[in-house]
Amino acid sequence: MSAAAVPNPPRHGEGNRAERGGGGSPRAMRPETVLARQQRRAMALPEIILWEQLRGRKLSAKFRRQQAIGPYVVDFYCAALRLVIEVDGEVHGRGDQPAQDLRRDEFLEQNGYRVLRIAAADILQDLGAVLASIVSLVASPLHHASHGPPPRSGED
Repeated sequence: MSAAAVPNPPRHGEGNRAERGGGGSPRAMRPETVLARQQRRAMALPEIILWEQLRGRKLSAKFRRQQAIGPYVVDFYCAALRLVIEVDGEVHGRGDQPAQDLRRDEFLEQNGYRVLRIAAADILQDLGAVLASIVSLVASPLHHASHGPPPRSGED
């Protein structure tokens, strides 16, 4: 085909994407990312209620939902504050779940994250109090930028 006779690009998904340099095989994603995407589609009612209050910087901080951090997927995450919010349903008090939650919290805290656990029942019964506790954490971050940058490793 000559340069003058280049056909119009395909419309509405027609054509062979692999020939045009796109498509082909799907991107390989970490298992945690796949799980996070699945969990975003299957949020529990207390998570949905809380997400409606957190989304869109309504509490003056940007939150993400179902965020992969290391080997875990956390319910809500504010990157600017390194704040993780976990909504705990009744299953979190059964069997070995408390021990798993403890290991998860230790991992997150050792890696510089703050973890706030909120009972699902509290969201359903007193959303105002839950939001007040989150606002207080957002208003008083753990590290203040006014103290300057953290020291680099090896400096005293």
